[in-house]
Amino acid sequence: MGQQTSIEWTESTWNPVTGCTKISPGCMHCYAERMSKRLMAMGQANYQHGFHLTLHEHAVELPLSWRKPQVIFVNSMSDLFHKEVPLAFIQRVFDVMARAHWHQFQVLTKRAGRLAQLAGRLPWPDNVWMGVSVESDSYKGRIDDLRTIPAKVRFLSIEPLVAPVTQLNLAGIHWVIVGGESGPGARPMHPDWVRDVRDRCLEQQVPFFFKQWGGVQKKRNGRLLDGRTWDEMPVAELRKAI
Repeated sequence: MGQQTSIEWTESTWNPVTGCTKISPGCMHCYAERMSKRLMAMGQANYQHGFHLTLHEHAVELPLSWRKPQVIFVNSMSDLFHKEVPLAFIQRVFDVMARAHWHQFQVLTKRAGRLAQLAGRLPWPDNVWMGVSVESDSYKGRIDDLRTIPAKVRFLSIEPLVAPVTQLNLAGIHWVIVGGESGPGARPMHPDWVRDVRDRCLEQQVPFFFKQWGGVQKKRNGRLLDGRTWDEMPVAELRKAI
């Protein structure tokens, strides 16, 4: 069984890589960095180097031993397309995902340029969904890179939404997640920023998932948007996969 998670849009996590470096404003209050330091202090073996990028050879083939089909978020504690992750290692991760065909894998990156550069050298089985993070208008270019990827499902994680993402063109995009920043120092997210993205999804018939308002006390702030939850997913593809 994969590592169970409280992330609302997945079921479990798999971290063959841990640690990262910051490349854009969305990274400012990185939850993975905060969690890595906590796990290091607890003596967890995979985090003995804290948030320094580390490849975990022993973890690469773990999903092959998880017999129960599940939806797996890949590298929740890192970025598979970080420049310090060798192509050969990325290829091994993709090979495992292809072989573990009974699972559904969700890969998310901020390094959309490297993703586009390497995509032609990777397999793209139907059970691998590929996404990019977009935290403001300044980073919508990542979406154009994502459109070039031959993944069965291409998705956006607009989290943490720290500034408006306007005039969102969702051509070639199959799913959108939105969420506010949480934890110490969390930057506020204006409701109209969320509504604008939701309305674009409704207009362009793209499933919309609202993860959280965030804030220092995210549980208290909840996940209701205009009186309801939004838990839409590309359900047909999910059912085919598992």
